[in-house]
Amino acid sequence: MRCMGRTRGFERTVSRLTAVALIVAATAAGCKEKALERGSRGDAGEAPGGLTTQQAALVVARVGEHDITLGEFAATLDRMDQFDRLRYQTPERRKELLDQMIAVELLAAEARKRGLDKDPETAEAIRQVMRDAIIRQARLKGRPPADIPEPEVRAYYEAHKQEFEEPERRRVAHIVVKDKAKAEKLLTDARKANPTQWGELVLDNSLEAPAKPYRGSLELIGDLGLVGAPADERGANPKVPPEVRKAIFDIAKVGEVLDHLVQTADGHWHVIKLIGKTDAHTRSFAEAERSLRIAMVQKEMGDADKALEIELRKQIPVHIDEAALGRVRIPEDPGGADGGPVDDHQH
Repeated sequence: MRCMGRTRGFERTVSRLTAVALIVAATAAGCKEKALERGSRGDAGEAPGGLTTQQAALVVARVGEHDITLGEFAATLDRMDQFDRLRYQTPERRKELLDQMIAVELLAAEARKRGLDKDPETAEAIRQVMRDAIIRQARLKGRPPADIPEPEVRAYYEAHKQEFEEPERRRVAHIVVKDKAKAEKLLTDARKANPTQWGELVLDNSLEAPAKPYRGSLELIGDLGLVGAPADERGANPKVPPEVRKAIFDIAKVGEVLDHLVQTADGHWHVIKLIGKTDAHTRSFAEAERSLRIAMVQKEMGDADKALEIELRKQIPVHIDEAALGRVRIPEDPGGADGGPVDDHQH
């Protein structure tokens, strides 16, 4: 019974989400279209697809009381990626697209008939679509990365130069075993081994060795990747335990094996080897220019979003009931995640 309750709840959720998607597509598309068209084509009222205003108003299909105009059809094509748009060059393929638009309208009409347009989840989804449309329209006024003058990019680089300082990175390989005596024997062998012999030791002994038969390069077995010094916040590597990360910086030269074992919190013993190193350096302007331009555009978009919100707060009164907000309690186990029964009525 518990599983059946969860199954019915899951099916209702899927049905609701499907209805939300359909209603949002049909209800919000018009508003989204108009906002985007104004943003990309100015305020002159130019229709998409090179149509005149009169042509755009032509009705190409009627679904119940809703008309699909030639302008809506052209706008749908206009919003597509240029490569997707190539699929609709023939009359037959354009009819397929119109049929898809009609199907959306039919299903959305049925969803409204069932009252799903009154569902709070649907209302929230529509608000999200409208939010995205107005933000997208505002962002169309921004500069593309290539249009930012080089002196401005260079000034940004100098002001944020510390962000392009790359600390030393070390590439670590290891052999990991459970038994200390075995680890001590492996340490002795590893310190005398050439790169191929190191790989054989990893393959034959390490708990993390790849499955046999192994057809890759023996020299690369046991490689955990690059890691920064413990104080380097950006240099973490989830594959490298903190004890190993600290110890790898005690090795003097690339190719050497640490002269002692490293035990990690799980009780395992590690033989570690330094197999590569990237010295600390600062990325030059030329190396960083592309990412600089993208970062500048992203910052400008974020600033524009914030400015729009501030302006709207000046125009539209906003009141927060702190007392009511304080009474909200988040359920510890929404949806019966603890294995308890799910109440069908709460969905």
